[in-house]
Amino acid sequence: MSHTVTITRTTAVSSGTALYINSGYLGSMPGLLKLAQLLMGAACVGIVSYYYDTNYRAVSQRAELFFLLIAVSFLIGTFCLLTSCIISLSSASLISKTVYEVIYHGLAFILYLAAGITFLTEVNQNRRSYYNSYEPYLAAAVMGLILAGLYLLSTFLANRSYRGI
Repeated sequence: MSHTVTITRTTAVSSGTALYINSGYLGSMPGLLKLAQLLMGAACVGIVSYYYDTNYRAVSQRAELFFLLIAVSFLIGTFCLLTSCIISLSSASLISKTVYEVIYHGLAFILYLAAGITFLTEVNQNRRSYYNSYEPYLAAAVMGLILAGLYLLSTFLANRSYRGI
């Protein structure tokens, strides 16, 4: 089975050391999806962690903590994937041919969907208890559901790449 691989590289030289960057990866659909997932994931983590209150309140914090755990976990994983595909010239083509991306993105889809639905339900049921953080939490929950959709699309593309379609 033969594959066509296009690598665009940019060389930046600083004090004698060459740094190769696969700049063409960000122009591809998987690269753009990972970048969007990274930015939206960072926004979700930022919103929930900024409004997170450790003081006692009547509302359970389990949905909030679950959403934050999922968001932080996949933010770190997506950052590592995107960085490895940009820094290494061969990682973008090699990682996509393995089942790792299919499993990673599939798991991210399932867990973001569960966390987003749970958090959205909790926020809507207890909107009076959240006082000033209702709208930001609602926005974070909706962004979590959008992220689930992005990870589903990434799962589909990773499966096609893995199968060689």
